[in-house]
Amino acid sequence: MVSRTEIKGCPKGQPFCNLGIMDKDMSVEKIRLNKFIAMCGTCSRREADRLIEQGRVWINGSIAIVGATVTENDSVMVDNIPVSPTKEKVVLAFNKPKGVTCSERDEHAEITINELIDYPQRLTYAGRLDKDSEGLILLTNDGDLINSMMRGANGHEKEYVVKVNGRLTKDICDKMKEGIYISELDRTTKPCRIFNIIYNSDNTTTFNIVLTEGLNRQIRRMCDFFDLKVIKLTRIRVLNIRLGKLATGSSRRITGDELNELYRLSGR
Repeated sequence: MVSRTEIKGCPKGQPFCNLGIMDKDMSVEKIRLNKFIAMCGTCSRREADRLIEQGRVWINGSIAIVGATVTENDSVMVDNIPVSPTKEKVVLAFNKPKGVTCSERDEHAEITINELIDYPQRLTYAGRLDKDSEGLILLTNDGDLINSMMRGANGHEKEYVVKVNGRLTKDICDKMKEGIYISELDRTTKPCRIFNIIYNSDNTTTFNIVLTEGLNRQIRRMCDFFDLKVIKLTRIRVLNIRLGKLATGSSRRITGDELNELYRLSGR
C-alpha cells in the first residue's frame, strides 16, 4: 500500500501532488515520472514533461507535476488512458504517406500517424516528418530508444531524397554541405553530405542528403535559403534502417541483427 502526505510547495488544491508519495516498503524503487512514461513507450522524456505541464498526466487520481516520482505500485494515466511499462520491446519501420501529421493528438490534422498504425501495443514515433514529407519513420514502445533518437547531440544519420524546382549548383551544394545560418531558428546547420545529384530535363534537381540533426523543417529551410522550392521530400534511411521497397502506408517489424545494430548505433 502507498500512503500519501501533503508536501510543502504543491499547488493549492492538490495536496497529494505525488512528490511526497511515501512507500511503507522502502525497497520499492522510485523513478521520475517522465522516465516512467518513457518506459511505457508513450513518448520521450522531454515530451512526457510537456504532457505533465499540460495537466494530461494523473497519478493515483491526482494531477501530476513535473518532477514527480512513482513506483510500480502507482496508477499512472495519460490522457485518461492507464499506462504501464512494457516488457517486450517493439520497433516498426513505417512508410509515412504525404499529408499525414506526426502527432498523437491534433484537432486540426486531417489524419494523424496513430490512425494509420494498426498494432496491438501503443507505439510512438522516434523522430518526426513534417506533414508534406513522406518516407521512413521508426515507431516503438521503447522510451529509452525514443529518448536517444530524439537527441540531436547524438548525431544520428538520416538520409533523404529531395527534389527541388531549379538547379542545385556546385556553389549552393558546397555551402549546404558546410552549413548555413537559418534566421528563423537562429541556428547554423551542421555539416552534411550531398550526393547522387541529378539534373532533370524539366529544370528540377534530385539529390540525396544525409543529416545528423533534425531541426524543424531543416531541409526545406536550407533550400528556401537559395530560392529552391522543395517539390518532394522522402526519408529513406535512419541509421541502419532503410525504407527499401516498403509500400506507402505499410510497416514492418525490425528484428534480429538489424534491430541489434540499430540499438548499437543509437547508443542504447
